[in-house]
Amino acid sequence: MTPDLMEEGARRAEALAQKKQQGQTESGGRAAGFSRIATPGEVDITHGRILYLEDVCVSFDGFKAINNLSLDIAPGELRCIIGPNGAGKTTMMDIITGKTRPDQGRVFFGSTIDLLRYTEPEIAQMGIGRKFQKPTVFEQLTVFQNLELALKTNKAVRASMFFALDSAQSDRLLDVLQTIHLREHVGRLAGNLSHGQKQWLEIGMLLMQDPKLLLLDEPVAGMTDEETERTAELFLSLKGKHSLMVVEHDMSFINTISDIVTVLCDGSVLAQGTLAQVQADERVIEVYLGR
Repeated sequence: MTPDLMEEGARRAEALAQKKQQGQTESGGRAAGFSRIATPGEVDITHGRILYLEDVCVSFDGFKAINNLSLDIAPGELRCIIGPNGAGKTTMMDIITGKTRPDQGRVFFGSTIDLLRYTEPEIAQMGIGRKFQKPTVFEQLTVFQNLELALKTNKAVRASMFFALDSAQSDRLLDVLQTIHLREHVGRLAGNLSHGQKQWLEIGMLLMQDPKLLLLDEPVAGMTDEETERTAELFLSLKGKHSLMVVEHDMSFINTISDIVTVLCDGSVLAQGTLAQVQADERVIEVYLGR
């Protein structure tokens, strides 16, 4: 057998193994819609979904934090997630980003990327960015330096020592500064920013990595009314360019930014629709909104 034939045989065997791992059947089944062999670095959104969770469960010491959770998000969508404390909102984000492994279920990024096969750093590199409630920025560095540090570049010691922004990177940084309302504070130490400005800076650091999906946990908690309003403007400007999942309790903020709201309770979807629809749902009123 020639080397060319051996290589071709190896490629076909690898493709067949990938199909089996993704659960494809002769008729296709779910795999035909959500699992094809992935092109490295590409998120396949041909089926109109960038994130897909199916029958996901996870328990901690007998407590079922996520209970047969299924939901999906479209490319460019801004989805708001609400629900009482303990509903599973943070655990869901932990599962998506690889911090927590579910006991069962499927979690796909696009149609082909099974997130349960990857680590946290690998998932971040694929284009899923997460912002926690408390801002995490480098307070002894300037706003500019924080954004520069967040660029997708070679982080090896030698490469970092001799790194210099090229024109495209400079343009990208200036564009992000404008987007997050911090262009006038470019030389200011991050530690001297207000709480809301630190939140914007961290979002900017995520944007520097060009994420396809942003997970944002209570982004306006602790903000002033003016900062909350500007954050709403920021999120609406990102909608369409990125997909966003926003966990929040501020109903006024959600009313400003939301199209679809998903209500979680006891680890599963209780209701979904416009904010007006879920606010009128008796189940949501009972467990979350109150009368």
